[in-house]
Amino acid sequence: MRSRTAKFAASLFVLLGFISPVVISGLVDFSPGLIESAGKRFGVEGPRRLAQMQVAINKIKAAAGKDFARNVARSSDGQYEMAVLRQVNDFYNRVPYLTDQEHWGVNDYWATPVEMIASWGADCEDYAVAKYMTLKDLGIPAERLRITYVRATRIGETHMVLAYYPSPAAEPWIMDNLEDDIQPASARTDLVPVYSFNDDDLWLASGNTRKGGASTVRLWKDLIEKMAKEKRM
Repeated sequence: MRSRTAKFAASLFVLLGFISPVVISGLVDFSPGLIESAGKRFGVEGPRRLAQMQVAINKIKAAAGKDFARNVARSSDGQYEMAVLRQVNDFYNRVPYLTDQEHWGVNDYWATPVEMIASWGADCEDYAVAKYMTLKDLGIPAERLRITYVRATRIGETHMVLAYYPSPAAEPWIMDNLEDDIQPASARTDLVPVYSFNDDDLWLASGNTRKGGASTVRLWKDLIEKMAKEKRM
């Protein structure tokens, strides 16, 4: 969760150049090098937490079944995949909330799912990103997912959630660390959309779309580079 308007505005910093769509396969296929790195950075609890993450996500994947992605493609109301959305939402919402300043000693830091779990702390961006990456890994199409910046009027701060669209014209379901229950957007009157993005596009509150717009969010670019580095360990 963001606490300063300037911090929010900084995330809109534009970098020239196009970043290809993100392809993250085997999100919890952790290499020995990655486990060793987590131990050095976060202590003995880091690798243990990653092992728990691996078990939890693989359990969700196994329960969903090998035809999950195919069946999701046939679903248009979100009900078929809702059980998986809830499991993923609940798993990450267990992580304690910490501001970036408390947790990382900087004003703004987007953690990878590995960093989030191994360090056992997160703010709103980290929850949204982890859910996004995990649902993609489970077979949810990226076009159904939008990481969404909002103004959270109830707490008076900028905030980030993950929106799930069962179909392009459908009302999205909101996955939020402030509320464990996944609710339709119309029920979240405390959230005012500002912009949203996924691997391919960025949408403004006006509805205008910028193809490849995610590449203009600096911290998203940094995050993807960190995840690629983790895969090379």
